[in-house]
Amino acid sequence: MSGSEPLQSALPPQLTELLSASPDIEIVEAFLPDLNGKLRGKWIPRSKIETVFAGGLKMPLSTLGFDVWGRDPLAWVYDDGDADGICEADADSLALVPWLKRPTAQILLSLKHVSGEPCNYDPRVILRQLSKRFNQHGLTPVLATEMEFFLFRNDCDAAGRPVHTQTTFGGETYGIDAMQAVSDVMHGIRDACAVQNLPVDTLITEAAPSQYEINLFHQADALLAADQGMLLQRAIKGVAGQHDMRASFMAKPFSELAGSGMHVHCSLLNDIGANAFDNGTDEGGDLLRQAIAGCLATMADSMLLFAPHLNSYRRFQVDSHAPMAPTWGYDNRTVAVRVPADSHKAMRLEHRLAGADASPHLVIAAIMAGMLYGIENELQAASPVVGDAYRQHEPELPNNWPDALKKFSQSEFIGNYLGQEFQRIYASTKRQEIAEFARRMTPFEYQTYL
Repeated sequence: MSGSEPLQSALPPQLTELLSASPDIEIVEAFLPDLNGKLRGKWIPRSKIETVFAGGLKMPLSTLGFDVWGRDPLAWVYDDGDADGICEADADSLALVPWLKRPTAQILLSLKHVSGEPCNYDPRVILRQLSKRFNQHGLTPVLATEMEFFLFRNDCDAAGRPVHTQTTFGGETYGIDAMQAVSDVMHGIRDACAVQNLPVDTLITEAAPSQYEINLFHQADALLAADQGMLLQRAIKGVAGQHDMRASFMAKPFSELAGSGMHVHCSLLNDIGANAFDNGTDEGGDLLRQAIAGCLATMADSMLLFAPHLNSYRRFQVDSHAPMAPTWGYDNRTVAVRVPADSHKAMRLEHRLAGADASPHLVIAAIMAGMLYGIENELQAASPVVGDAYRQHEPELPNNWPDALKKFSQSEFIGNYLGQEFQRIYASTKRQEIAEFARRMTPFEYQTYL
């Protein structure tokens, strides 16, 4: 077969079906999430889409380690000559992109070495490896994300701050009238999610002006749950742009208002498909306690994944619904790990630490790794907190970016459960970002010292 002939044998049925149903598609956006959760990839003309499934699409392996501005990770980019990796397409992720003007589809990628070995610092690969480790225990994680975000006007004020689309005092939490005010955007998001097979559950207004939350249904596939969390963010941003608005997942856009979190609900299925946390009581079984204990024991080591940016740490304040200590409790929103009130069959934990600015893939990976650590070491959680956890526990988690980086870099748990190569590369990326911020002068410094 010559290089110019289509590689029909390499085409999966999902692609042929999509191309047949949508003959006007011009471009396929092929992308993967880097370690910051940013999407990196290429536009592929329809005529060349076969190359994506035939191993013909390459990107540098260093793409995964780009800093938040998209720059090379200088500490290690040339260690292997800045070698290419082979892009592996996930045919199940094929979908149309309804918010773009030109007919476009999208597909998710993972990176592997040219030898065929998976790239161990690819966030999607990390999740696959953790899922296999759970499967060896006869367990399958079931997860769903809750995503908070702001809808701003598509401009900024004179100081560079975002401008609200909602001007009420407070956020009209659960306000139906406030939802109606942005109904065109919300219906547009729902419609886009339907096109892309993203299983949206509820949509609500949140605690701050212009702040909202959209929840996804749970999935018995950790990678799929993370992919859906990431693609939901992409859809929200895309539809907001259609309506001349800006959707932001920044953790703390305003110092005086609530920040945006990413809560993750998680249960485990056993080998017969039953909820492994359910023992027929309101308290749940030993496995639930072990999983919670593991999450708490590894929370400080994983803080850099839950709060990956400078702004992330603005969110952690007393009485802010952002936990500041590794605590847990039943139906208690002041703790870091909450067991929601629900039926026994729906027994689960809700991990409440991560900001909406974090990578869904790495947040879910950190939670899964913590649960696994607790289960494999048969840890036991302390007594649950009753009442206000802020008043009963001093802040124990790293409360700034450099401290979180130090804890992460030195963690045996991170190296053993997420991989030493990932640990080294992610730490070097964050070190590069911290150094950039340290070099920059801020307007507040001029106002204070000039």
